[in-house]
Formats: sequence, structure tokens, C-alpha cells
Amino acid sequence: MTFDGLEYISIEHQTTEFPKHFHETFCISLIHLGTEQIDFENQSLFCEAGSISITNPYEIHSNPLIDANAPLKFDTIYIPNEIMKYGCEGKNIIFLNRKISNKNANQSFIKLKKAIESKNDTEIDFCLKQFLTVLQFYAQENKDEYTGLNFSSFNQINTFVESNIHNRFCLNELSELANINKYGFVKKFKASTGMTPMNYILMKKIFSSKKLIDRNAELTEIAYQYNFTDLAHFSKTFKRFIGVSPTKYKEGFLKKLN
Repeated sequence: MTFDGLEYISIEHQTTEFPKHFHETFCISLIHLGTEQIDFENQSLFCEAGSISITNPYEIHSNPLIDANAPLKFDTIYIPNEIMKYGCEGKNIIFLNRKISNKNANQSFIKLKKAIESKNDTEIDFCLKQFLTVLQFYAQENKDEYTGLNFSSFNQINTFVESNIHNRFCLNELSELANINKYGFVKKFKASTGMTPMNYILMKKIFSSKKLIDRNAELTEIAYQYNFTDLAHFSKTFKRFIGVSPTKYKEGFLKKLN
């Protein structure tokens, strides 16, 4: 098993709200300071310092700020489903209880974060299995595989977006492709996916561009490659979805070298 898809991000002081989005991975956060709010379709989750929050793959959610003046500090580990299944002895699992308050889980989270930072596969393997042994008490087996959002009649639109992710999009173009007027398209797309078309496109652009960022990345080039007006526009949008600027994200790769 390779652990290339395993990643963590540290947020020192969240100052922006995360709009509606989803992750293709399990998103597991340990809250160090403040209270995190996660809004799902039918419920809101509040996770205070010392607790762990979890979102499942492709689970649409947003993260409002409870108080812009109250600091929110947390670490997030992203675990792809294939790695989750590996650590859970081949089981496909889902978390219905998305908030965990367990000191052993917290300690195992920190150990796994340090192992990921070390890039030692043997250590990662051990710490991952140790962490997931605790987490499995809060999960149940999922009979359905994680296959992405149900786009209903918009599969063609999704394919078009993914195939042209570097281009600029407009609602008129997308609505014509869907053979529906612009306003009806926005309404139907949101009803089908839980997100507006442009919010979905920005999210896809940011998550795609994030994969290109490493210690040697030229951020301005990436911004233009994805048709953002400039680096400032790219940075602002990147931070909305990731929680840190692309510059900070790149600095994380540089720190791991030292």
C-alpha cells in the first residue's frame, strides 16, 4: 500500500467561511481551539476544542464562522477511501456519528499526523491502523461504494466541466449544453447536487489546482492556468475552500524538507 494520497493541513486561525463543498476523501479534523460548525443538509454539527469531526467522501457541507473574532485552530487529515478500506481490513465504512470525543482518538490522530510528516511508510502504516482501530467504534459498514455525487441529468455537464477545468465557464454556455434556460438550469443543478453551478466549478478548479502545488510550484502560473484573473483572485478563492492560502500551502512542503 502506498500512502501518497494521505495528507494533512494545519489551520492556525480560520478567518473565512467555507462555502458548500465536498471532499473525495474522508475529512477528519482535530479541533485545538474554538468551536467548528459544520452545516450538512439536514443538521448542524458543533465540535469544540478537544473533539474530532468527520465528513464522509462526497458529503456536501459548509463551515460557517460562529464568531469571526474567536480563533479557530485545527488540523485536518484527508484519508482516501482506498486507504481507509486498507486500514479497516477491507471494510467499506461510513460515519453516521461525525463528532468524536475520545482522548485515545486524539492521541492517535496526532501520531498519524507526525507519521505523515515523516513520510515513513512503515510508521504511517502502524499509526494509521492504530487510529482507525479507535475510529471504527464510531462507524458502520457501508453497503454502497463511494462513487461521487448523483448528478441525475447533469452527467454531461459534469463531464464537460472536468474536461475543460482550465477554461472559463459561463452559465449561458452550461445551460445551453443542458438544453434549459439559465435560471432553470441553476435551480435544477442546485436541487440535484446541493450546490450552485459556479460554486461547484470553483471548488473543482481549486481541488484540481491543489494537486499541482509542491515546493517547486509557480503559483502565478497555476492561477493563470486555471483562468483566474491574477494570483490574488486565485489565493482568495483557494483559501475559501482549503482554509489556507496557496502560499501557506506551499510553505507546508518546504517545512517538511527541514
